Amino acid sequence: MVDIAERPARLAAHAAVPDAVAAVGPGSGGLAGRLLGIGAKVLHRTVAIVALAAIWEGAPRLGLVDRVFLPPLSEVLVAWWELLRSGQLAEHVGASLTRSLAGLGLAVLTAIPLGLLIGWYRPLAELLSPLLEVFRNTAALALLPVFVLILGLGETSKIALVLYACSWPILLNTIAGVKGVDPLLIRSARSMGLNHLRLFQKVILPAAVPTIFTGVRLAGAYSILVLVAAEMVGAKAGLGYLINYAQYNFAIADMYSGIITISAIGLVVNQLLVALERRFSTWRVDVSAG
Repeated sequence: MVDIAERPARLAAHAAVPDAVAAVGPGSGGLAGRLLGIGAKVLHRTVAIVALAAIWEGAPRLGLVDRVFLPPLSEVLVAWWELLRSGQLAEHVGASLTRSLAGLGLAVLTAIPLGLLIGWYRPLAELLSPLLEVFRNTAALALLPVFVLILGLGETSKIALVLYACSWPILLNTIAGVKGVDPLLIRSARSMGLNHLRLFQKVILPAAVPTIFTGVRLAGAYSILVLVAAEMVGAKAGLGYLINYAQYNFAIADMYSGIITISAIGLVVNQLLVALERRFSTWRVDVSAG
C-alpha cells in the first residue's frame, strides 16, 4: 500500500521532469536536433551523387573499366581546374550561356503570350492546332541543317535553334495550364461580376503559373542540350565545341570536364527556375510528404 502522504511528493517529482526537459530542449537539445535534421537532409540528398563519384573514382583504378576511356574522377577534376585556371573554360561557358539564355529568353517572351492566347480563345486554338501538331513532332536537331542553310554558321542560327527547341515545352504547358483551370473557380469568379480581363488576371493566370513554370524548366534543360549539339557543328567556342575538340584530340579528361560543366550549369539553372517559381506562386500549399 502506498501512503497517501507520499503522493504529493511523487506528483511533484513527475511534474518536474517535463519542466527540466523543456528547459534543456530550446537550448542545447533543440539546436542539436535541428543541426542533426539539416545534416540528415543534406546526406539524404547527396548520397546518390557521392556514390556515383566513388564508383567513378574506383572503377578505373580497380581495372573494372579502361581508364584511358574513363579516367578517375580525380584526374577529371584536375583537368577541369587547369581549364578553369587557363581561362579556356570561362570562355566556353560564357559563349554557351550567352546563346542558351538568349534563345530561352526569346522563347519565354514569345511562347507564353501565344500560349495564353491559344488557351484562352478557342477559335484561335482551333485555327492553329493543326500547325502546332505538325511542328511539335519535328525534332529541333533534325532542323539544324535548315537553320544553318538559312541563317548561316554564326550566332543567329544557334540562337534560333535554341528558340525553336525551347518554345514548344513552354507553349504547350502554357496552353495546358490555361485549359486546366478548375471550372468551378471560373464560375465562382464570374458569379462575383468579374469581367473577362479581371477573370484572366485574377484567376486564370495565377492558376496556370505552376504549369507554365514546368514548361520553362523543361525549356531550360533543352536550351543547354540542343545548344551543345549545335555547337559541335561549325562553332569555334562553347561547351559543345570543347567536348568535340577534346574528343578529336583524345583529351579525354578535358572532354569529361566539359560534360561535368554542362551538368552543373543545368543543375544551377533548374534551381534558379524553381526559386523563381516559388516566388511567383507563394499561394500554393506544399502537400508532399517528408
